[in-house]
Amino acid sequence: MLAIDQGTSNTKALLIAPDGTVIARASRAMTLQHPQPGWAEQSAEAIWASVQAVIADLVAQAPDDTPAALAISNQRETIVLWDAATSKPLAPAISWQCRRSSTRCHALREAGYEALLLARTGLGIDPLFPAAKLAWLLDAVPDARTRAQAGELRAGTIDAWLLWNLTGGAVHATDHGNASRTQLLDLERGAWDAELAALFGLPLSLLPEVRASDSHFGTVVAGATTLSAGIPVHAMMGDSHAALFGHGITAPGEAKVTIGTGSSIMTLSAAPVRSANGLSGTIAWSRADGIRYAIEGNITVSGQAAAFATRLLSAADETALSALAQTVEDSGGVVFVPALAGLGAPHWQDRARGLVTGMTLGTTPAHVARATFEAIAMQIVDVCRAMEVDIGAPLPGVCVDGGATRDTFLMQLLADLLDRPVTRRANAELSALGAARLAAAAIGLDLPDAAADSTVFHPLMRPDQRKTIHRTWQAAIRRSLVDV
Repeated sequence: MLAIDQGTSNTKALLIAPDGTVIARASRAMTLQHPQPGWAEQSAEAIWASVQAVIADLVAQAPDDTPAALAISNQRETIVLWDAATSKPLAPAISWQCRRSSTRCHALREAGYEALLLARTGLGIDPLFPAAKLAWLLDAVPDARTRAQAGELRAGTIDAWLLWNLTGGAVHATDHGNASRTQLLDLERGAWDAELAALFGLPLSLLPEVRASDSHFGTVVAGATTLSAGIPVHAMMGDSHAALFGHGITAPGEAKVTIGTGSSIMTLSAAPVRSANGLSGTIAWSRADGIRYAIEGNITVSGQAAAFATRLLSAADETALSALAQTVEDSGGVVFVPALAGLGAPHWQDRARGLVTGMTLGTTPAHVARATFEAIAMQIVDVCRAMEVDIGAPLPGVCVDGGATRDTFLMQLLADLLDRPVTRRANAELSALGAARLAAAAIGLDLPDAAADSTVFHPLMRPDQRKTIHRTWQAAIRRSLVDV
């Protein structure tokens, strides 16, 4: 199996043997541009080129291993608009972190549409979701709206963009999980909603066909990559959904936390959820036996907070930042709220801004470093607490994946502040592995899940320490929202 994991910070590829062994791996770093305050975008052509590059690396490492199928996991909510005839993007891909559609979202909220959107899609109004971004693109790009109405343009999330290029423009499709993140899909019907598309001013002809997550989406054409022509694309999943599947979570109540640029906390639900606590109802995946639903909390800046603090404190790298944080026993009252692109779940305040509070003359860089890791953990704690209220039961613990989970200090801190066991899989690349498992099952193979070779972190922090951190964190969150 060849699995592509196209993320915000990097594009990865794994070649996986039938027993689950990773035969070869490749990676390419990605860059994110911020042309204006609150804006975030990436080159759609660079995203596709990175996929071509990692596939070429795998083929060079294992030239005799022809994959039986290709699977895709992708960063979600990032939207691309392109010309159907030339396959050229009309603008940069607007990132999931981008806030440029904030004004449009506020207008929809003021007009009273949030209840409709929440009921129909499971999602509250926020610039995170692609519908308002796509509407912005049609208004901002000359002639785009006219051309879209004429059927000359295509749009989609990153999975649809990659599939289009892999198949030479033969297939314009997405899966239920990615579609459920657009704010254009009716969760109950699992289909695009014409009323919602009209609300955002979007012609349905722009949108990809919605298929089951383990569909035979198409075949790789000659020249698209260094792969042989004819290899089937047999799974597409948003990265968070793929990680949930990769953990082997199959029942409601078990939760996973993916810690990357942002964070996603997700658990399965028996039916569509309309959260009363700032979370999102979504589709985890779909197969021949139907749609599996989930409830999720999305944190906008999570692992990226460590990268930001590394730059701010002129640390060598994030490993050095972690080592610095561990030179002090606590943060000395310092709290960092990384609302650097607004606050996601459970607050959903896109106008919130980051702050560092509680500093004194005794504050050192080490205290700020420690406060950064506490902030990553506490944002996850806030979402988990909201999730417990929504599902009406405590979470017994969480499974974690993503690049930031390699930091043992952060994992212990998360267990301490969550007051629950945290299980880290031996392989952090759960998104790629999850998509590969789904594709393998679609062609009759059974790749093992990631349950073996795990490390469990148990809470060790004294209750009074935990209580103090929780109290100062909540006070800082309130302060970050004062001017919203």
